[in-house]
Amino acid sequence: MKDDQPREVQKTDAEWRAQLDATQYEVARHAGTERAFTGKYWDHWEAGQYHCVGCGTPLFEASTKFDAGCGWPSYSEPINSTVIERITDRSHGMVRVEVRCNRCGSHLGHVFNDGPTPTGERFCINSASIDFKSPT
Repeated sequence: MKDDQPREVQKTDAEWRAQLDATQYEVARHAGTERAFTGKYWDHWEAGQYHCVGCGTPLFEASTKFDAGCGWPSYSEPINSTVIERITDRSHGMVRVEVRCNRCGSHLGHVFNDGPTPTGERFCINSASIDFKSPT
């Protein structure tokens, strides 16, 4: 994954490899994806927040999570507009909108315009890119 954007959190490849497990590293740092219905959060419904595995930034409130039937955690909106970066993704013969953590550049997944109201968006996120935090 090429990321020329200056980031608040910057680490060497060795530091990312030491921090993340193999799946997290492949997904978050190389824009990989996990197979549908295999991630630990696709069917997770507790109250709380989902944070970036790379830097801990809160990204999604559990209250915005919905069952899209796609096999990945899906959210109707991020916590706010500044935590997510949107990038045109032309890989795999498709044109999609990739979403990354704005603070560290970790690949999260993609956003589609087939979500519920009021946003109409579906943030389709890899479980490997997020950590869940229960309310304190």
